[in-house]
Amino acid sequence: MKFYRKILLLAAAAGIAAAGVAQVENAGGVRKRTDRDKKAKNASETGVTDRMQGFFTQKEPHDADLSYMREIYRQLDLTKPENTPLYYPEDVVDGQKNLFRIILGLVVDGKLPAYEYLDGREVFTDEYKVNVAEMLDRFGIYYQQGKGSTERNPKYVIEEADVPTGQVLNYYILEKWEFDRRSNRMKTRVVAICPVLNRSSDFGGEAKYPMFWVKYDQIRPHLAQQYVFLSDDNNLAQYSIDDYFNLGMYKGDIYKTRNLRNLSMMQMYPDPDDLARAQDSIDNRLRNYGKDMWVPTREEYLEQKEREEAIAKAIAEGDTIPDRTVVSDKVTETKKSKARKSTRKRANRKPKVSSGGGNSSGPNSNAAKSVRRRKK
Repeated sequence: MKFYRKILLLAAAAGIAAAGVAQVENAGGVRKRTDRDKKAKNASETGVTDRMQGFFTQKEPHDADLSYMREIYRQLDLTKPENTPLYYPEDVVDGQKNLFRIILGLVVDGKLPAYEYLDGREVFTDEYKVNVAEMLDRFGIYYQQGKGSTERNPKYVIEEADVPTGQVLNYYILEKWEFDRRSNRMKTRVVAICPVLNRSSDFGGEAKYPMFWVKYDQIRPHLAQQYVFLSDDNNLAQYSIDDYFNLGMYKGDIYKTRNLRNLSMMQMYPDPDDLARAQDSIDNRLRNYGKDMWVPTREEYLEQKEREEAIAKAIAEGDTIPDRTVVSDKVTETKKSKARKSTRKRANRKPKVSSGGGNSSGPNSNAAKSVRRRKK
């Protein structure tokens, strides 16, 4: 009996010890990391929560919903008045930064991935991510190792005076023009942005050095927090940089389109006049593509036909600017309605009977009295 009692006591003690160990493990640091912890860590590193990123991320349309898609590369010249909001302020003023400082700061801090510039064959995958240190060395941007920098998690510090904002005078943007069958609309969205350095080349003149691509959806939460004013007439910053791109306030020339031979517009059209005509032609086709696919109703067709006939009649009468002198339909309808009202008033008006002379006895005198009293 004593032997069995000892065995039971040892088993109970072992169970209590195991429970204590289990409690310590559960209460200690051996807890498995959940998806919530990973999201919180990512938000603390990038400053953008998953909810915020999902709000600014545009969902790629399905190929079955599209009847047309074209990729366009534009060059934004920051010396043009429409694009100056991306260049100024050159230095940090009251917390305000220009676009290049925002992009470079996020890339250097590891909050925004950058991708290699492949000249028309861009691939935004981990295989083509830019090594930040190599990129900074390649373009001669001075930097220092930051505190807590490791091989797996490198950190870099760039002084404000070493940021070459004055040399970034151009941006390349990648646009997608897509015609959606469901909404019957042509939609335009910016896919990626590439800052371009302008430096003097070894052979004289100025050369352009594209640095890297950043996906627009990944930088949108940061651009939505930076407001700019668009003209010198109004110094109130009403629009963010994200609004600036989404509303198409920029102005840029097409320097390349996606094609099988991967040729730029300059290679396809060496003559400057031919190049300008080709760029205008592509722009017009893109902007009028949706209009060409629209089938007008019978009323719209008749209205357009009447307007064309009115313009032709004005030209035949010798009018040199018929569009300004032809009265619109609304004005015509207003005039017709006024004419009808005046006609009704005339019809309802009682005819006045003349008294036959100026000796009427008063306003209530009638024609019979005047006839009887007339002297023969």
